[in-house]
Amino acid sequence: MALRILITNDDGVDAPGIAIMADIANRLSDDVWIVAPDGNQSGAGHRFTLGHELAIDQRGPRTFSIVGGSPADCVVAGMTHLLGDHPADVVLSGVNAGQNLGDIVNCSGTAAGAREGALQGAIGIAMSQGINYEHGREVNWSNASQHGLAAARAIIAAAGNTRDHYYNVNFPFCDPAATRGIAVVPHQRFSRSPFRYYQSDNAGKFFVAIPETPLPLDPEADFETMRRDGFITVTPMMLQQTDMAVVQRLKGMLSL
Repeated sequence: MALRILITNDDGVDAPGIAIMADIANRLSDDVWIVAPDGNQSGAGHRFTLGHELAIDQRGPRTFSIVGGSPADCVVAGMTHLLGDHPADVVLSGVNAGQNLGDIVNCSGTAAGAREGALQGAIGIAMSQGINYEHGREVNWSNASQHGLAAARAIIAAAGNTRDHYYNVNFPFCDPAATRGIAVVPHQRFSRSPFRYYQSDNAGKFFVAIPETPLPLDPEADFETMRRDGFITVTPMMLQQTDMAVVQRLKGMLSL
């Protein structure tokens, strides 16, 4: 039986990266659905739009946008309603314009799409195309376009029947021919949150932004492995977030 694939993203249903993800998905299956936000939801994380009505806008065959919805909203609408009694086997989230590395994964709407997919019982895979921000914000999609299919196939084959993880994939911004392969790595734990108050040029206004990357960086983690070494990074992320070692250590230590 062919895979049923659901695509979402956080850049919006009209973003160029979702077309690249659709091309990847259509080479994996002929049963591909798109359910994505109607606009940009970058940084939305795993937010649900609770207590507010949402609307579904059909954009084409098996293509829908959720008006005002987050990536997590989109996956829920797709998996529990639009796809009927046959929810997706795989949820592909992205391809995001810009890397989702290190602790940034915690606020990433792209990662949340894959996470909710896994929570709903699918193989969840988030994909992001890295940008070399030292040279501007232009996105060169060639690496994701050329290597995305192979990365998705490899992860789906490796995932098997387990649904305790989702997978965060980042493509380097080097030339596809210079890409050194796939590296399975942990995500970078920064020494502090990378997010900071950033003063606007408009009086009394400010941004929340990432003005600089917190140091030091682990050479074996995703940030440096993608940016410096030119690998496609794959990071398996656990759905069970409890640190069981700490649970055992704290048993008997905490009491009233």
